[in-house]
Amino acid sequence: MPESASRDHKKATIVAPPNLSSHKLAIIMRSKNSAWVIANTLAALHSQDFQDYDLILVDSGSTDATLEIASFYDCRLIHIEPGDYYPGKVLNQAIEQCQADIVIFLNSDAVLLRDDSLSNLLDAFNDPDTVAAFGRQLPRPEAHQWVKRDYATSFPATGTPPSWITLSLPFAAIRRQYWLQHPFYQDAWASEDTEWGHWAQTCGYKLAYVPLALLMHSHNYTLKQLYGRRFVEGEADAFIYHKKHNLTSAFTSFVKGFIRGCYHHIITSDLAGLLATPRRVFVYHWAYYSGLRWGNTRISQQLKNDSTGQQAVLSRYQ
Repeated sequence: MPESASRDHKKATIVAPPNLSSHKLAIIMRSKNSAWVIANTLAALHSQDFQDYDLILVDSGSTDATLEIASFYDCRLIHIEPGDYYPGKVLNQAIEQCQADIVIFLNSDAVLLRDDSLSNLLDAFNDPDTVAAFGRQLPRPEAHQWVKRDYATSFPATGTPPSWITLSLPFAAIRRQYWLQHPFYQDAWASEDTEWGHWAQTCGYKLAYVPLALLMHSHNYTLKQLYGRRFVEGEADAFIYHKKHNLTSAFTSFVKGFIRGCYHHIITSDLAGLLATPRRVFVYHWAYYSGLRWGNTRISQQLKNDSTGQQAVLSRYQ
């Protein structure tokens, strides 16, 4: 897509006056049409044993009862037009509106599972060397078997997560002073948390994984949604890790994923998952390869346009 097609991003509408925080902690919650779950998320948040924070809700055009439900809670609201939602840009704008020492991120569809999840996460900052921390995600009970397998690998009960999980914003926190050093990147539409965590690791900063900061969060993507998600991840990895697209490598990854997926569904006696494996694994790897190729095209041609990734995701949620 030519650079001339790049959209001019509009400024968000700030409903509350900025910089009114009286707390040293702020929670930023992003939402769009989250009425199906946000009541649970907010109830769990307000059941925490730690309550000294400001809550900032960043909503990108909800048309359901999300805002009505949120109105029962004390929070500041930032409206974002749906077409203006670019994760890194939106998060940077929200953080600019608070003066908290530590900024916490909690997705509107991420339900805390312990009443001390928040305090456990914050305990990681008792170590002055910790610049960011993130919690352990458990999949929802209705999650597909392959989703449960991926979450068990990505967010272990003990030890450290795999190298590709550098930071995960569904439930995480960072010191604001380090965000000032390195705001969330805006080169690509997605993986703003991965890029920030990768930057921190490269600088030698300490990131903490806190298994006792427990939450429930997962998605059963349709094939269309899976394509969008993997496309933007591939595009982002071209910018973050400077990965190159390679069709042979993509095919090899598909074969490995297919074998691994079939084996998992066989040992879990998941016939439906087994039958769906070929199409799902193909979409999973083809979308990533396509996104990676697009990201490399943007880099080589110095295209600033990041709207293709946005469209790849949002158009598949219509």
